[in-house]
Amino acid sequence: MPSACVPLVPQPPTITLQSPKDYIFDPREHIIIHCEAKGNPQPSFRWARNGTDFDVKSDSKIVMNPGSGTLDIDIIGGKAEAYEGTYQCTAENEHGKALTNKIVIRQSRSPLWPKERNEAMVRQKGAPLVLRCQPPAGLPPPVIFWMDNNFQRLQLDERVSQALNGDLYFSNVLPEDARDDYICYARFPHTQTIQQKQPISVVVLDMDTLNETLAALYNLTDFSGGEYNPQGERRPRILLPSEPTSTKMVLKGVLLQLECIAEGLPTPDVSWQKVGGELPNNRMALHNFGKILQISDVNESDAGDYRCTAKNKLGLVHHVIKVAVKAAPFWISAPKNLILAPNETGILTCRVNGSPKPKISWFVNGVPIENAAADRSRKVDEDTVIISNVQIGSSAVYQCNASNEFGYVMANAFVSVLAEPPKMLTPPNLVYQVITNSPAFLDCSSFGSPIPTISWFKDGRISIENGDQYVIHENGTLEIMVAQVLNTGKYTCVATNNLGMRENSVNLEVKEPTRILEQPKYKVVQRGMSARFDCKVKHDKSLIPIMTWLKDRGELPDDERFEVDSDSLTIKNVVEGDEGTYTCMMKTSLDQDSASAVLTVVGSTPTPGIFYGKPDPPTDLELTDQAERSVQLTWTPGDENNSPILSFVVQYEDSLHHKGLWVNLTEVDGSKTTTQLELSPYVYYSFRVLARNNVGYSEPSNPSSQYRTNPAAPDENPSNVQGVGTKPDNMVISWMPLTGYQANGPGLKYKVHWKRRDMDESWSSQNVVDKSQLVVDGTPTYVPYEIKVQALNDYGNGPDPEIAIGYSGEDVPLSAPEKVQVKVQDGTLAEVHWKPVNASSVRGQLQGYKVQNSMKPNLSYIRTEKVIVFSGDQSHGQIPDLQPFSIYRLSIKVLNNKGEGPSSSNQTFETPEGVPGPPSFLNVVSPGLDSLSLEWGPPVNNNGRLTGYTLRYQPVNHSAEQGFVHELNFFANETATTLDNLNTSMLYKFYLSAKTIKGSGPTITEEAFTNCFVVSLVCAAPTVGPAFGAVNASLAEEGVVISWEYFGHHKNVAVQYTLENSKEDWTKEWVNGTHSHMIKSLKPGMSYKVRVVATDEAERMHSSKEVPVTVPAVPNRQVDIATQGWFIGLMCAIALLILVLLIVCFIKRNKGGKYPVKEKEDAHQDPEIQPMKEDDGTFGEYSDMEDHKPLKGSRTPSNGTVRRDESDDSLVDYGEGGDGQFNEDGSFIGQYSGKKEKDTHEGNESSEAPSPVNAMNSFV
Repeated sequence: MPSACVPLVPQPPTITLQSPKDYIFDPREHIIIHCEAKGNPQPSFRWARNGTDFDVKSDSKIVMNPGSGTLDIDIIGGKAEAYEGTYQCTAENEHGKALTNKIVIRQSRSPLWPKERNEAMVRQKGAPLVLRCQPPAGLPPPVIFWMDNNFQRLQLDERVSQALNGDLYFSNVLPEDARDDYICYARFPHTQTIQQKQPISVVVLDMDTLNETLAALYNLTDFSGGEYNPQGERRPRILLPSEPTSTKMVLKGVLLQLECIAEGLPTPDVSWQKVGGELPNNRMALHNFGKILQISDVNESDAGDYRCTAKNKLGLVHHVIKVAVKAAPFWISAPKNLILAPNETGILTCRVNGSPKPKISWFVNGVPIENAAADRSRKVDEDTVIISNVQIGSSAVYQCNASNEFGYVMANAFVSVLAEPPKMLTPPNLVYQVITNSPAFLDCSSFGSPIPTISWFKDGRISIENGDQYVIHENGTLEIMVAQVLNTGKYTCVATNNLGMRENSVNLEVKEPTRILEQPKYKVVQRGMSARFDCKVKHDKSLIPIMTWLKDRGELPDDERFEVDSDSLTIKNVVEGDEGTYTCMMKTSLDQDSASAVLTVVGSTPTPGIFYGKPDPPTDLELTDQAERSVQLTWTPGDENNSPILSFVVQYEDSLHHKGLWVNLTEVDGSKTTTQLELSPYVYYSFRVLARNNVGYSEPSNPSSQYRTNPAAPDENPSNVQGVGTKPDNMVISWMPLTGYQANGPGLKYKVHWKRRDMDESWSSQNVVDKSQLVVDGTPTYVPYEIKVQALNDYGNGPDPEIAIGYSGEDVPLSAPEKVQVKVQDGTLAEVHWKPVNASSVRGQLQGYKVQNSMKPNLSYIRTEKVIVFSGDQSHGQIPDLQPFSIYRLSIKVLNNKGEGPSSSNQTFETPEGVPGPPSFLNVVSPGLDSLSLEWGPPVNNNGRLTGYTLRYQPVNHSAEQGFVHELNFFANETATTLDNLNTSMLYKFYLSAKTIKGSGPTITEEAFTNCFVVSLVCAAPTVGPAFGAVNASLAEEGVVISWEYFGHHKNVAVQYTLENSKEDWTKEWVNGTHSHMIKSLKPGMSYKVRVVATDEAERMHSSKEVPVTVPAVPNRQVDIATQGWFIGLMCAIALLILVLLIVCFIKRNKGGKYPVKEKEDAHQDPEIQPMKEDDGTFGEYSDMEDHKPLKGSRTPSNGTVRRDESDDSLVDYGEGGDGQFNEDGSFIGQYSGKKEKDTHEGNESSEAPSPVNAMNSFV
């Protein structure tokens, strides 16, 4: 009821507007604390701060708005913190006091970030990393985000994520994470300020290329351990929450956020489950790439354990968060204002809930009710206050406060004691106008204390009661559901209480509907001709109609060619732009009707075209030959639009039972325009007709006038009659009730009959109203009954009902099966037999037999129990899935719908031994150069007495070929062994199975490598240095020999070659685990490039440097000069001449003479260092004597290759010998590349470049 319409009566204060309980203000703006209230007389306002009254007028910065209690505090330029505190407003007048909530006023704060110096965060590639934000505490809390120096937000993904507290987590760092501008920003919403943390630098070390020297460069003392040195790929580990278990408390109705961040390599995926329940999909959302689970509008069902799972290919890890849901107090039903008359009784209820349970406190006019003045008429019972026998002057405002540790709610409710005679609020002599067959609502608003009762009269004498076509609502409004012309008249509303009576009259006029009788027709008009649309309308003569024409749902063009008459539209000299849809709309003050037609403009000599459309709806529906259960319907067909009408469909609406629902009643041939309709009693019929042609159905016609059939007795009885017991001594008879349409009249009820089928007794019966079941008590247990249900109403009984069979309630069976026997088939299957119980002892419908068997294995104390149900009347069954070598105890119970009967006597049986399960684990520990140690665990299921284990193993070469299988047997108490004399750097595969006397069980397998025999290298760490060292090529008679230094552990190694400057694919030849290979297929006279490659387990390829090789061309005819006679003679002459020269020199030396060689020896301190002559490029005088001798301190290998295990020295101490040998870049080495002796005085004088492997070893 609008307050403007309520008479001015005394009223206690009511709070209409107040500020929220928690008010955070911006120190740059005014503080506005709302307190608005209404009452009669107008309430006055006062304020309390921190529990003490204070005078707002004493502070010049505080202004209270006129006519309200709202405070406006000007804090600009002053000390804002001086106005922080808890405020409460009181609105009062002579009838009571109403209170606002306690409003906590706090100033927003955005403190600066404390000064700090951030050390560089150094991590090895792949290690986890956490960058702490730790923003200053603000009010309200700030919004956290990370950016760089360019104010670009950091990209977050599955690997890098921001926690709820603002910290930045890396599941594993990558080289691209290295940067010096990780900056955490905090934005404070109220003050719109942003604070930033000092930038954090992150250094990522890649141990593929770094060593201890680099670590020392960063002054890292724990570089080789801890989180700086992750061991490659690893299982996930939970970083947040950091505790092993965690708990979370959340309040009902708020947002629950659970967080789970994990590290690992590869980056783990995070998923969520609720233990023992389902996640609420309609309220659940995942954020931060699945690491944050959000559940909105939390309720009690969301409490429980939530498990987060982090998983990668190496394993998974779980973390369980226990969520407890609490609740601040919330209203179930707040107390409502009461207006009572003297001597009446009122009840105030304060229904709240919360967790923990809220404490309810009552106040009267702001004073605790226990401290208020005594009032014998007032009784407090926890959440209820009862005020009895109230009197004038006892008006007051009651406050209900419900609180727990999480908050409070408070509500005001006044009790106003008034003695007022009825007053009419609806203006007198109102005129209501409605259209026939539409509802009419006549208002009767009143006020009084006690509340007046409302009654209605028509034309001053006919009393109107609820029912049939009239409904009197609680607020006094009279509704006429289907207004007819005969309902026109004067209606009087009377309001009465014990202090008086008032009446008010209104008038109802029921008007005829507006209908278009002749609709405009579709037109095809030649350009330049005229088009005329007719629209004839019928309307109520007392209403003023307005005819409007529209073109394409808009106004007609402002053109004099368009002429509008009272019932037509004429368009002269039509043009193409006149084409469109024209609508005639007739509107009155109460209703309207419209119809449309299409205008098509064609050329002056148009080709005749035929338009095929749906038929227009029928018109002029008329009801004649009205009878009790039939009526004749006649109509006028609409335009068939060039497609003959095939049929008409007649539909009806029952506005009494299903208003607004149209149902097909019959279909009539298209050549007919009338039909006789068969009707049902007690239905308010309206009819409409649809026409159908080959194009489709027309729109429905306008409804006919309403036709009401008289009530009659029911024509049918309820269906689906059943009798089922819910207790051992009852039977519930139920049925499918009739619809209102099937009732045929008012006062529908059901007569229920029943009697026992197995006894000769008379029928019992009982009438049931507004229900679809009847409970018959005191019945014997599970006996059959004959049942029938008959419909009847105020006009008679329905037909004789059919008989249905039902049963009274069941009870648990009385007897247990007997003669239980068990036959064991094998270790996993047994067959059980029993004698079925007597049918009378079942006391219900037999559902089957329940077999319970519990197991106690012979060698353990674990007890398990399984249940098998054999449906129906069975006497035997099989028990599968038994555990071998176990003792079972078995019992049987009979089942019915009520439950299970007593248990049979226990039968004990044993299952024989079987083969054991697989060993629980097989691990390889402490791998050596030629040995491997293995450990294993016994099977989870022994299935008998364990007699031992069988271990088989075999080597697996680089091409996955398996070698000879070795077999070892162990006793049952042996769970470890060490295998010696294995091959170095070889993969072995192991097969382990357990045995009982029944044989061996399933096998588990494992694979492991033995260690490599390489100084300072580990097989499991191939990424310390390059896989290949020097690669050399040398010519041989059969081809080119390629030799290499190889430091890897990969199984698949091959030599590849291709033509120089060619785009053809590399040709590959696999090598058999050696360090040299001969290529025989190279073509003479061609240049090639050669490399050595190795493939690891992850299909990654490692390659050596490419070596150029040129194969010399073969001459057409080759002559061996050493076999020619002239050459042999020449050589002999030269030898003789040299001999003579030597003799002469010897003689001269003995005589003390000097010769050039001696002079050169005196001139050089080191005879080994002989400079080359500048004129001819040859060595000194000893060169002809030394050309084919090795340099001092060197030797040449016999086979041209170097084995890596021949010395403990570095690999660079070795060289390659032989004629025509090439180094890595293809240049000629000659025969001075032998291996140096390891003399101490020469060990540090080598001028050769160091090996890459030794270079890395210097860092380790």
